[in-house]
Amino acid sequence: MYIVESKGGAIVCMLLALLFLGTWPALITLLERRGRLPQHTYLDYTITNLLAAVIIALTFGQIGDSTVERPNFFTQLSQDNWSSVLFAMAGGVVLSLGNLSTQYAWAFVGLSVVEVISSSMTVVIGTTLNYFLDGKINKAEILFPGVGCFLVAVCLASAVHSSNAADYKAKLSSWPIDNETGKGTVLSSASEEAVLKDRENGGGPIRKAKAGTATFLIELEKRRSIKVFGKSMFIGLTLTFFAGVCFSLFSPAFN
Repeated sequence: MYIVESKGGAIVCMLLALLFLGTWPALITLLERRGRLPQHTYLDYTITNLLAAVIIALTFGQIGDSTVERPNFFTQLSQDNWSSVLFAMAGGVVLSLGNLSTQYAWAFVGLSVVEVISSSMTVVIGTTLNYFLDGKINKAEILFPGVGCFLVAVCLASAVHSSNAADYKAKLSSWPIDNETGKGTVLSSASEEAVLKDRENGGGPIRKAKAGTATFLIELEKRRSIKVFGKSMFIGLTLTFFAGVCFSLFSPAFN
């Protein structure tokens, strides 16, 4: 089994993890905004996740000779370590619940706010739990001031969401929209639309609403799979905080 033992290799793995963790939420959010149902997207995500785990287990998990200290993947399958298996399964359950919750939270709250709150909660709760699980081997005077900064980030992100909700409400107040269906009359104006070329179909120029305008918000609501007009802002925040709690329990369960 291949294990990263150098600090340089660990740093490279961390950078790759940050790249991938910052990419997949944007891609899934883009799919939802284009009308793909979240359950279909999550099904694709889980199948790909399973395939990736199997491939990694059969490749990196089988590199080198199997020893007592470093058993290979197939060797570990026959070991009597059900306690570790159950903890790993519990970590997978809370991780899946967190991922599923964020799919809906992104639609209600927005990608930037959800990621800040959920990631900060993961650091605050997860780091605190891991600190005690690791026998307090880390220096608390260095560790917890950083945790406090993430706690401040949670509060600031919640305030940003409240500000965004008020801004959207002000922009949409002058538009005839049915809050239940999200349907309304969209009026085009040169000041709120930018003329772009339809690169996908190769046709002539088309008009797309400028990002952040009322026209853009209405067109997005009509196209997306999760309708958010007329919904309470607390729905998105509740989903976000629930996802943060789930993510924070994932690391201690594996630890």
